[in-house]
Amino acid sequence: MTKDVQEIFAIEFKRLQGGIVATPNSREDLESFARSNQGSMDLVLMQMAIQFGYKIALENVQESLELLDIVAV
Repeated sequence: MTKDVQEIFAIEFKRLQGGIVATPNSREDLESFARSNQGSMDLVLMQMAIQFGYKIALENVQESLELLDIVAV
């Protein structure tokens, strides 16, 4: 993976942590928040879920690119 692509991932992951709503680190964190808020923060929960999905997608693309680099060598 090129340095430019690595920088793009670093920027995107940093962006996920810099917003008003925190991006959960794991599905367990997201589920814990959902249980504890008892429906009182549905908009926040929805935003957390969206950001968590984006984080997982970025990690999957990053892993795929890393695998392609290994195969190409």
